[in-house]
Amino acid sequence: MNAVIPPAFPGPPPTPLIPDSAPFSPAQRAWLNGFLAGLYGGAATAAGSSIAAMPAPAAEDFPWHDPALDLEERLRLAEGHALPRRLMAAMAQLDCGQCGYVCQTYAEALANGAEASAALCVPGAKATQKALKAILAEAPAAPAPVAAPAAAKPRGVPVRVLSATRLTAAGSEKDVRHVVIDLEGSGLTYEPGDSLSLACLNDPALVEAVIAALHADAGAPVRAGGAEIPLRTALTEALDIARPLDRTLDLLAGAAAHAPHAAALRALADGDDGAEPDAADLLDLLQAFPSARPPLQALLDSLPALKPRLYSIASSPLAAPGRVELCVGVVRETRRGRPRDGVASCHLAFRARPETPLRGGIQVSHFRLPADPVTPVIMVGPGTGIAPFRAFLQHRAARGEGGRSWLFFGDRRSATDFLFHDEIEAWRKGGTLSRLSLAWSRDGTRKDYVQHRMAEEAADLWRWLQDGAHFYVCGDASRMAKDVDAALRGVAQSEGGMSADQARDWIVALARQGRYQRDVY
Repeated sequence: MNAVIPPAFPGPPPTPLIPDSAPFSPAQRAWLNGFLAGLYGGAATAAGSSIAAMPAPAAEDFPWHDPALDLEERLRLAEGHALPRRLMAAMAQLDCGQCGYVCQTYAEALANGAEASAALCVPGAKATQKALKAILAEAPAAPAPVAAPAAAKPRGVPVRVLSATRLTAAGSEKDVRHVVIDLEGSGLTYEPGDSLSLACLNDPALVEAVIAALHADAGAPVRAGGAEIPLRTALTEALDIARPLDRTLDLLAGAAAHAPHAAALRALADGDDGAEPDAADLLDLLQAFPSARPPLQALLDSLPALKPRLYSIASSPLAAPGRVELCVGVVRETRRGRPRDGVASCHLAFRARPETPLRGGIQVSHFRLPADPVTPVIMVGPGTGIAPFRAFLQHRAARGEGGRSWLFFGDRRSATDFLFHDEIEAWRKGGTLSRLSLAWSRDGTRKDYVQHRMAEEAADLWRWLQDGAHFYVCGDASRMAKDVDAALRGVAQSEGGMSADQARDWIVALARQGRYQRDVY
């Protein structure tokens, strides 16, 4: 998972449950459990909270704060509310932290003028940006914020990357790495379910290309993060040059000496469909619009800070003492004839060396194994979403816990993309993993995904949930997590006899009881 670190969410309070032996139908019992959850779990996490969860709102309900809802439905739910809440409804509702806020605080910063950019919501992308700009255009202008930049404080402590070996086999279309990081001397500790933040560096080749496009002196002193540092250092360590903001586009448009350049830049800033270059980094903009050259310091001031990336931890401290392990999908593609590398994933895979430590920190999460080791767990984590579940299984194996566990895993092809195959099979044979359901989307004529396995196993899934199982989801929020959520509601309807509304209330009740947890991004 990629994110910065907002405050951790407190654990949910205990909620009494109607026992299975009570004289109620499954639907009636679910309704009663939901009612009790509402009484006892008012401050608990709502369905759809991500690992970087927002602080609980005091005595205020945010019905739109659910990533399973479409943007239009979220906006309808927020109609008639104050400006910050309508802005919040336009966010992707993941609290992923990639914007430097969580959904509520980003919306409030936009509403009060403390934040000027409407393009920070990475998972919401253009749709969120357009909705935010439309809402802001109808609202009175916010007062200009009064802020004095403070010197940036280093985040995290030094940690060393020991290795980044490939997990996917030759012939796979994906490059997934098993990254091992030494925590010796860092003072960092963690539990399964936590995440590791890493402050990685921009690609040196991209930095040099940007400096050349600017015709600038790499050693020229500039201000970045409240300090004066050389330009090359600022572009390498302090500023995000892969994701320029709309304010950068506006600045370039105002400086463009060529009218078509200015018009194209304004179209990009407005998020217009078809505006080019699409998904541009800073080098794209400098190369496409050579007439747009604002003062260097103004350009740097418009760029976002280079934020730490957050990764779900894929190890247990009992199985991997003194180190932390990650499961990282390498982001690498070619766009407009030029290779584009994910800032953190490619640094970890190709450039990180033990002799050059990175700064790291632990994000403590609510994403936790049940307190009672015999409680059953159902884990849905295709692709790199396997990470926290490897940690869970390692931890249960190390402690010799006998609770039932069921893993839903999948990817493209079984022969090349079965991550941690040998370990998973060993846990299955040894009894740590009670049940394994696999889905391979490219092995047959039909594209099979984890939600299809859930539907096929609906009766047993319902039985496990009625036995008190905790349900976990990790991975892609935009498609997989929504599909899994829909499949879980389908199980409640087909096996529990619930209506669609009852199934939704049942899901909310599970979340408030701490029995439905999502680490999605």
